[in-house]
Amino acid sequence: MIFIDACLGKKTPYTPVWMMRQAGRYLPEYMRVRAEAGDFLSLCKDYEKASEVTLQPVDILGVDAAILFSDILVVPMEMGMELKFVKGEGPVFPKPIATMEDLDRLSSDKAVKNLSYVYDTIKLTRDKLAKDKALIGFCGAPWTIATYMIEGGSTKTYNICKKMVYDNPQFLHAILRKVTNALKLYLAEQIKSGVNAVQIFDSWAGALEKSAYMEFGFSYINEIVDYLKANFPDTPIIVFPKGISGFLDDISGNFDVFGVDWSTPLANAKKSLGAKYILQGNMEPTRLYNKDAIDEGVDEILSIMGGKRHIFNLGHGILPDIPVEHAKYFIKSVQEKSAKYAK
Repeated sequence: MIFIDACLGKKTPYTPVWMMRQAGRYLPEYMRVRAEAGDFLSLCKDYEKASEVTLQPVDILGVDAAILFSDILVVPMEMGMELKFVKGEGPVFPKPIATMEDLDRLSSDKAVKNLSYVYDTIKLTRDKLAKDKALIGFCGAPWTIATYMIEGGSTKTYNICKKMVYDNPQFLHAILRKVTNALKLYLAEQIKSGVNAVQIFDSWAGALEKSAYMEFGFSYINEIVDYLKANFPDTPIIVFPKGISGFLDDISGNFDVFGVDWSTPLANAKKSLGAKYILQGNMEPTRLYNKDAIDEGVDEILSIMGGKRHIFNLGHGILPDIPVEHAKYFIKSVQEKSAKYAK
C-alpha cells in the first residue's frame, strides 16, 4: 500500500493523497446515503451505510486511503452521555460533566463494547476496499473530547474547561484519564478489526498555552501512542494537533506521522520535525474553490517537501460546498505532479 509505505518512510512512486472529511457533504452520493439513514448518528451506527460512505471517495476521487466514517464523539456517547446533533449548533451534550459523580456514571469498558458498529464498519470496509488502498481508523484526542464533555458542545472560549485547567486540574486529569483509557482500547479494537493506520485528531489543541497543552493535551496523546506501539508495533500512527505552530520544537513521541494544519508554514514544520517524522498536509482547504489556486498550492508544497517523507492532505477538512470536480482535480494533480519528484 503506497499510503502505508509513505507512513513508514519508504520510497513511493508518487506522494499519496487523501483528505480529512473526504466522506462528507460535498459529495451528492454521501448526501443520498445520509438521507436514507435519517440523521447523522443513525448513519454512524448503520455499519453497512457507514461502510458505503467510507468507500465513496476512493471510488469517486481516487484517493490513496479511505478513512473510517464515524465521529469522535461516539466514544463519550457510548460511555453513557446523551448526545444530540442540533441543526445550526452541531453536537450537544445536554448534561455536561460538572462533578465527580457525573464522571463516575461513565464507563470506558462499556463504551468499547458498545462501539461494535464501528468495528463492523471496519471489517466490511476492509473486505470491500481494494487491497492496495489503506483504511485509516481514528479517534479524537482526550483533550478535544473532554472539551465537548465539559462545555456541552462546541465553544469559542473554552472558558469552563480552561477554568478547570487552573482551578481544578485534578478533576480535569480524572476526566482525561477515563477518556484516555477508553481511547486506547477503542483504537486497539479498530486495529484488530482491520484498519491499516490510525489518526488521533486534536482539533482544539490550539486552545491552550504551551505548558498547559503539554500537560493536559499532548501527554495523553503520547500515552495512547505508547500503548498502541507496545501492542501493534507495525501499525502507523498519525497525530494531528491543530493550531500549535508555536510549539513544534517541543513535540516528540513514538508516532510515525505528524499532521500539519494549514496555518502552520510547512517549511517550519519540516525544519522542526521533518527529520523525525513523516509530515502530512497541509494545503489550505479553501484553495479547492479554484483550480489555479489548487495548482499553486500543490506546486508550493511539493517544492518544499521534494516529494519525500510526505503524505499530501488538506490542512483541515474539506468544506461542504467544494465542487466535486475540483476535489478530483486536486487528487489527480498531486498524484501526477509528485510522480516527477519520485524519479
